[in-house]
Amino acid sequence: MADKLRVGDRSPRVAEVRSTLARLGLIQGYAGDVGGRDSERFEEKDTLYDADLALAVQEFQQTRGIMASGEIGESTLRELREATYTLGARVLSFYPNNVLVGDDVNQLQRQLLELGFYTDRIDGHYGQATYDAVANYQLNYGLESDGICGPKTIRALSYLGRRITGGSPNAILEREQVRLAGPQLTGKRVVIDPGLGGANKGRTVPGRFGDITEEEILWDLATRLEGRMVATGMETIISRPRMDDPSHDQRANIANAFGADLMLCLQLDHYPNEKASGCASFYFGSQHGSSSLMGEKLSGLIQREVSTRTKLINCGNHARTWDLLRLSEMTCVEFVAGYLSNPHDVSILTDSAQRDAIAESIVVAVKRLYLMDRDDQPTGTYKFSEILESELL
Repeated sequence: MADKLRVGDRSPRVAEVRSTLARLGLIQGYAGDVGGRDSERFEEKDTLYDADLALAVQEFQQTRGIMASGEIGESTLRELREATYTLGARVLSFYPNNVLVGDDVNQLQRQLLELGFYTDRIDGHYGQATYDAVANYQLNYGLESDGICGPKTIRALSYLGRRITGGSPNAILEREQVRLAGPQLTGKRVVIDPGLGGANKGRTVPGRFGDITEEEILWDLATRLEGRMVATGMETIISRPRMDDPSHDQRANIANAFGADLMLCLQLDHYPNEKASGCASFYFGSQHGSSSLMGEKLSGLIQREVSTRTKLINCGNHARTWDLLRLSEMTCVEFVAGYLSNPHDVSILTDSAQRDAIAESIVVAVKRLYLMDRDDQPTGTYKFSEILESELL
């Protein structure tokens, strides 16, 4: 299969996607087989990726927190596979090296949350926290406490009504962790994650002193951000050496092992034409699962500070389920600083003074996150010198 399937392409994978979306109720009037991958039989017409299917794919992508491009890539196929599982369709257990993922796990997490046994992120991953919650529930209900969610455990869950409703315990926990950490930046641990690396240099654009690569811009921005954070007393690491391009899993693992309070991922974007422009920020979340409360707040603060201090258009902050956002255990924000396909954005991103302004904006946003209710400064007015002064008090 090609990297991505687009309108006009033909592939058996298109027929599988069509059938899966019909099974999920996103395609009305579908007359084909929706019995599952093992029994599906497709007609030639089902293999054509047409405009109607693209609209259904976009609707699905939007609900799952991935880019609603209408293209079928690996992330969309992964989410479609996960969406086909319902609680009770399989036995769920914890495998550290091969974590089970699916909507059945999502359903289980929600039920355990409502019963007060699960307080972590609803992400559809049967990880350690979900295993512990199942084992604790089983112990309290008089079942064998093995952490395996099989027929007996599912049947027991169906007998119980909700014990709590309302706010997310994970959101409350996130906010409380930030509050207890205090307003000072000194001692906070941050992973700065510049995209690309190694042989992967990205796009090349004209700069003020000659051509400059996407990787060079991101690395320079990361080091400017690191310098300011170190000056405030924060502990920082950069997620990769200059000549390496780790996978998303490896970058998240580095942040998790570091015990970071925050992870800031720096990216750039491009588009087939030069009309797209501006900066955007992303945090973990979707309509389907839970969202990171502090990630949403920090990404919004970054957007407002950057767009006020530079001439980059504010493209907003958005919930996504991208690998880095969902695999990182701390508050994680992915900041896309602009489009290298847009001359206006390029003029800003290749200007060292503007990169200074972006780095300062991000540090100010982090400070304002930890100030919480004590943050009363108008956007764009809090100076880095004032931050340094407050850290010495």
